[in-house]
Amino acid sequence: MRFGIFYEHQLPRPWGPDSERRLLHESLDQIELADRLGYDYAWEVEHHFLEEYSHSSAPEVFLGAASQRTRNIRLGHGIVQLTTNHPARVAERVSTLDLVSNGRVELGLGEGSSVTELHPFGVRFRDKRIVWEEAVRACLPMFWEQSWEYHGHYFDFPLRNVVPKPLQKPHPPLWIACSQLDTIKYAAYRGMGALCFKFVDLEAARAWVNAYYNTFLQGPETLCDYRTNPNLAVVGGFMCCASDEEAQEKSDGWTFFQFALQLYNKEGPFDPGSNDFWQRYQEWKRTPEGQRRTENELIGSPQTIRDRLLELERSHVDQVILLNQAGKNTHQDICASLELFAREVMPEFQARESEHQEWKRGVLAGEIELEAIDTEPYNVTSRLKPSRPPSEEALEAAKAWRRNGEAV
Repeated sequence: MRFGIFYEHQLPRPWGPDSERRLLHESLDQIELADRLGYDYAWEVEHHFLEEYSHSSAPEVFLGAASQRTRNIRLGHGIVQLTTNHPARVAERVSTLDLVSNGRVELGLGEGSSVTELHPFGVRFRDKRIVWEEAVRACLPMFWEQSWEYHGHYFDFPLRNVVPKPLQKPHPPLWIACSQLDTIKYAAYRGMGALCFKFVDLEAARAWVNAYYNTFLQGPETLCDYRTNPNLAVVGGFMCCASDEEAQEKSDGWTFFQFALQLYNKEGPFDPGSNDFWQRYQEWKRTPEGQRRTENELIGSPQTIRDRLLELERSHVDQVILLNQAGKNTHQDICASLELFAREVMPEFQARESEHQEWKRGVLAGEIELEAIDTEPYNVTSRLKPSRPPSEEALEAAKAWRRNGEAV
């Protein structure tokens, strides 16, 4: 099993004049520490206009800085929003990052999470999947083609050679953000790695891992001629301390992470600068729902976390991504947690990585057959399905909306 760390750059109010600078520099310090401790990946999101929840609107700049302070840790876009970026600019920035990092980039691709982010860029929430798929077709060949043009519904690009090219050939490994569990199958269907949130228990993890690899083995339907990346990673709330009680006390940011995301998805967009999500969070914590603690996160003593990781290892998850920078979790606590976990827990799981890779080789070669387990009992939504080509009516409506700025 491999391990990553995860950054939203959360910054709850109140803010001071130095808050954002300090946040970014502390995050760079943490990634530098993680590199020294032997963590495998550092993942950085892209979000726009999500006050308090995520101040990470330029991940390529932050990861570029991290590349110069680290030597081995892989630097993951988790994810680039293809719906709000021009495909050529994505290819240029990702290739440059791959060059300055000596080939350490992982490229997660996503759609954007809410109308708060999408509408200012002229993208309707309902269209985001079809825009994303077209952006993939337009963007990825730019990594390897010396001469490329694309003419579609949303992107029109004349014949050019997009430079520079990435160090990793033909491109960095590809991933899809899976905020809904159904998207795990979609990621396999498209031949990309799945970046998803942690499962509720061992049975759910096994069901989704099996579904991912069984879908992949049916033959991915790639959107263009890119290299597939069969991998499944899960993100979980994380705090490792000497005792479970101390870890729970110091991990308050995890529930703020969940609370703020739900607010933006359900109630946004909000009037800019007029809300205090941290104060609303304090009020929510006093409700019965806010007082419930999740039992399946990676929050606790080394032994508690070890027991939970053993379940994920038995289900053959490829990577566990630890979400430590959340809410008002302090820099000191985050660093101490990373150090304790790296000393007491991580080495034994990394030592068995070769066993996992042998299992994976057998699965992909058809030597190991995975049980087909119904994922529906373990699904929180059934909203996202493999997409169909958009109708002409839908395309025309989307074009009209983009021209006029009207929600039609």
